[in-house]
Amino acid sequence: MEFGTALIYFLSIVLQVVSWALTLYYAIISLFAFIPKKELPDVKNKDHKYALLVAAHNEEAVIKYMVESLKALDYDKDKYKIFVIADNCDDKTAENAREAGAEVFERTNKELRGKGYALEWMFDKIFNMEEKFDSICIFDADNVVSKNFLREINAQHNKGFRVVQGNIESKNPYDSWISTAYSVSFWMIGKIFQQARYNINMTCQLSGTGFSVDVELLKELGWGATCLTEDMEFTAKLALNGEKVGWAHHAKVFDEKPLGFWQSWRQRKRWMQGHADVQSRFAIKLLKKAFRDKDWSAFDCAIYTMNPIKTLAMAVILIASYLQVLFPEGNIGFFQIWMAVDNDALFAIISAVSMLYIPAIITYEKREFNFKLFWCYLTYGIYSLTWIPITILGVIDKNKTEWVHTKHVRTIDISEVE
Repeated sequence: MEFGTALIYFLSIVLQVVSWALTLYYAIISLFAFIPKKELPDVKNKDHKYALLVAAHNEEAVIKYMVESLKALDYDKDKYKIFVIADNCDDKTAENAREAGAEVFERTNKELRGKGYALEWMFDKIFNMEEKFDSICIFDADNVVSKNFLREINAQHNKGFRVVQGNIESKNPYDSWISTAYSVSFWMIGKIFQQARYNINMTCQLSGTGFSVDVELLKELGWGATCLTEDMEFTAKLALNGEKVGWAHHAKVFDEKPLGFWQSWRQRKRWMQGHADVQSRFAIKLLKKAFRDKDWSAFDCAIYTMNPIKTLAMAVILIASYLQVLFPEGNIGFFQIWMAVDNDALFAIISAVSMLYIPAIITYEKREFNFKLFWCYLTYGIYSLTWIPITILGVIDKNKTEWVHTKHVRTIDISEVE
């Protein structure tokens, strides 16, 4: 075998082994979602005081429903206060938020645009208020939250977590095939990603909304998360500093999912741009900490930041597998397909298991059954495949930091979803 051919063959083996190893790693960890966690003892017995912070950019249609759901929380009203950042708004977001009962801060900065910058601006104002808070909860304007949200978050703070993520639910799961695919994705993340890691004492991942950060920790580390995926950036920063994100499974945040394909495409491309940016700045640092300190959470966080690489590697394997079916001899013009293993049977098994796995997990988690989940399996496959071109474009444009606004229009009251 010539050196060039041997090198390509060797690299193909490495690519496949690494890709399948990561897939197996995620699959094994997901099983711990179904093994009950031994409850951690309380290290505090305190009703913490919270600043509830809603970031909004031109959200006049939905902001009042979010504020009203926060006002209805089953928590001592003297122990929380609602703030809305009307960030670079040119509609009635500020007016509608004030009418609903929030204290509104209007920010105008055409250069430093985006949620991360708006949060950093508002954190400084909260730090300097005469009224003091123990923690700050971050939300998006299109959310509505379950009445027990603060009680569940507070319970995790009392167990010693200084950062706690709530469970991201869907406000409009069956509005369109795109919103259903999004919803399935978030339902799966909540159960087999977040819950699994919480059960084995690994750090969870922040999800952009519905999380709480201890004020003193925020002062200590600083925010500094201003990229297109500020949640992932701050998670990586926490992991580098040995801080674990806790998980409040029953603290539900109902988030509006996009209705149309191109709206979804733009949002997910922005996510992948930020993801690729965080990967380039934090992955190596996290791996170094993981091996130096034997820190499994840092390792897991590093692997998570490298999802763009994993997606691209799996895309190459997927394409090569199907080409291998079409060209059994492995010859395509001037190209030779080198697959270390016959993946056809493996893909067939994974597809068959997934067809039942996805609806089964969601039925188990939500304690309800819906035939749309089986239909969703077909459309979810299409949704998943679109991550490949989105990832490629996101990696190419990772240095472009222009914020793309996702318009929200679903005016849903908390009573309709809780």
